[in-house]
Amino acid sequence: MSSNILRVSRRASLGLIGSGLAGGLAGLGSSAFAQTDAFYRGRNIDLIIGYPPGGSNNLYARVLANHIGKYIPGNPGVVVRNMPGAGSVTAAAFVANSAPRDGTVLALASPTLPLEERLTTGGQRFKSSEFSWVGRINTLVNVIFTRGASIKTFDEAFTTAVRLSATGAGSAITVYPNATNTVLGTKFDIVRGYSGSMEGMLAVERSEVDGHCTGWDTLKTSHPQWIDDKSVNVLVQFSARRHAELKDTPTVLEYGKTQRQLDLLRAIVNAAEIGTAFFSTPGLPPERLAILRNAFLRCVEDRDFLAEIATLKIGLDPQGGERVAETVAEISKIPDALVPELQQASLMTSAK
Repeated sequence: MSSNILRVSRRASLGLIGSGLAGGLAGLGSSAFAQTDAFYRGRNIDLIIGYPPGGSNNLYARVLANHIGKYIPGNPGVVVRNMPGAGSVTAAAFVANSAPRDGTVLALASPTLPLEERLTTGGQRFKSSEFSWVGRINTLVNVIFTRGASIKTFDEAFTTAVRLSATGAGSAITVYPNATNTVLGTKFDIVRGYSGSMEGMLAVERSEVDGHCTGWDTLKTSHPQWIDDKSVNVLVQFSARRHAELKDTPTVLEYGKTQRQLDLLRAIVNAAEIGTAFFSTPGLPPERLAILRNAFLRCVEDRDFLAEIATLKIGLDPQGGERVAETVAEISKIPDALVPELQQASLMTSAK
């Protein structure tokens, strides 16, 4: 597995270098570099996770925290802090409105936040397009799975009611199954109020519900035995194409029968392209953003980083911050004609 990760990472970084994303420091003079070195020396960077402890988001953040500091001039420490709440909106709002805008904060939040922002009717506490996007470690392929005496295939979800544990309205955990209900006509009974995937999967284990929607990496890392003993049924994946490890599991797009359905579903699964992406505050000084982006790209090529990723058996599909920012901007331009149906599909019809 480690050699595969090395090949993926090197190929991705070569593409980034060719497009100029990895050359963020090229335009910086030696004085700017020295100032950044002096700024970070002896400081810590707070890496804020908008989720409770546990799950793949925490794993990715902690692996990044273990290695990125060596590539930032001054070698700051990186301290991981969990700030769950409102489907990670609490953390994103803190970064946008309260955190220092000096490059001492990194964050990880739900990739569906840009979609939520486009579809809500007011009261947003931040603009995702204004965050300083640093880079993506991996795409985030969510799946709906069941366990126990429940349905075995996604086709059965059109005729049989299935209880799924879920969180808040803006979370992918809730958005994705609700979207299949409203766009395609499935019969998922979405039980909201759980704090996150760890609690949601505990509800599955206790047979409080039949299944859950979560990231494939989260399911793999938190309950590998369920996969090994084939006690879970992965019904569908939310991605534009089938994940290499889920070749027998259909994507939700494969169930779109009309162009309208496909347009709606594509808008929703675009969050997979944002994936596990890290950002900093709005208004970051350009030279600090360039430093962080360059450090990120060097980090995802680091031998120790790659070895830790391989040990944890989590995926890697890195992308530079500039391209992530472009994807976020694309979501902000979803046509108005699609908005009402997307609001219904995503449970995003009112302000937070």
